[in-house]
Amino acid sequence: MRVIYNEQMADLADLLGEMAGLAGAAMERATQSLLQADLGLAEQVLSQDDRIAEMITDAEERAFALLALQAPVAGDLRQVVSAIQIVNDVNRMGALAQHVAKVTRRRHPGHALPEAVNGYFAEMGRIAVSMGASAKEVLATRDPERALELNEEDEAMDDLHRHLFTLLMDRDWKHGVAAAVDVTLLGRYYERFADHAVEIGRRVVFLVTGELPAGTDEK
Repeated sequence: MRVIYNEQMADLADLLGEMAGLAGAAMERATQSLLQADLGLAEQVLSQDDRIAEMITDAEERAFALLALQAPVAGDLRQVVSAIQIVNDVNRMGALAQHVAKVTRRRHPGHALPEAVNGYFAEMGRIAVSMGASAKEVLATRDPERALELNEEDEAMDDLHRHLFTLLMDRDWKHGVAAAVDVTLLGRYYERFADHAVEIGRRVVFLVTGELPAGTDEK
């Protein structure tokens, strides 16, 4: 029974890592679509919805089967509960990448972003993709120290997000209300993507150590 449990848990961890990798790849394409006003790339991101939904259902079914059939306790139970929570975080990361793609589609053939903020979103996209890859890595390695390093990447994302608001509040903003709304929403999507990656890191730390590190601030 123990061998079966370990094999099933390893398969679930691999699936979660694959999902995190897909979320990062989706955000990379979504960012490119946003910066280039590329409808084709945006549609690629949106077309993955069914595949991601199937993977989420698969992961949830595997996790609940472990609870029902293996009756885990103590550390094993912690692993399964953490996996269920991670499914939700990865799901939200994928959804946020799709939100970015939807903005591109809604504004096409125009650009959703004023040129003045392109650099901010290029960097936010880079950080988001990096954090998606890091989340995949820590799910595979279960390295608590590496998991905590996601907080540092999140701080860089938060700094960029704050700078965006500085631009929006500037009296010299000349791009109109619609652009301001898009920038505000998009900034939030990237910030929340990073926050969910941090949450995955926190849950990996809990899974390994039994202690949950301090959470991210709700924004």
